[in-house]
Amino acid sequence: MATTEQSSSTYGKTVPETGNGGAAFAERRPPTNLFRVDFFLRLLLLASSVSAIAVLVTSKQSSDIRTGLPPPFAVVSRAAKFQHVPAFIYLLAALCVSSLYSIVTMFASFFSISSPSPSTRILFLLTVCDVLMAGVMASAMGSAGSIGYLGLWGNSHANWAKICNNYGKFCRYVGSSVVLSSVAAGVLVQLVILSSYSLYRRTL
Repeated sequence: MATTEQSSSTYGKTVPETGNGGAAFAERRPPTNLFRVDFFLRLLLLASSVSAIAVLVTSKQSSDIRTGLPPPFAVVSRAAKFQHVPAFIYLLAALCVSSLYSIVTMFASFFSISSPSPSTRILFLLTVCDVLMAGVMASAMGSAGSIGYLGLWGNSHANWAKICNNYGKFCRYVGSSVVLSSVAAGVLVQLVILSSYSLYRRTL
């Protein structure tokens, strides 16, 4: 007796449906692994953080300051070091944490490169930690930059004199360290965007 029912198997082999559900299943692919880019960015974060540390810790200079007093007190030798400014110490601490953080997360990124579908938990944890680290770096860079601005231009309203006219080398080193710190902060922002995009791709 002939029937019009469709069989889902032919000679004992299951034939997938050809409807819309089957087409959607066929088009579904594993999420793209972007941990190669992630690893490169974390390596760049380490390089910029270590460079900023090296420049900051060597920012010191001695200079002769005219006091306007009679001799032998007319000229006084004063040294400027980053340890004298709490904002610069905060920047150094943030850079050290950033360097250590980049090393730890580089291992997680390296071991996830070969995985066809990296763990969602790892992506989420990296995103949260990257956001926190970016906030720390931005605050440290902002505080150090504000002190550097005062050193360069002073503040006549608060009667704060500029010092970069006497400590040019010191100010150049501090400014270079702040610029390198901004590079590290920018890399962290890019890492946040990359991890967020990877999580977004999993919802498609």
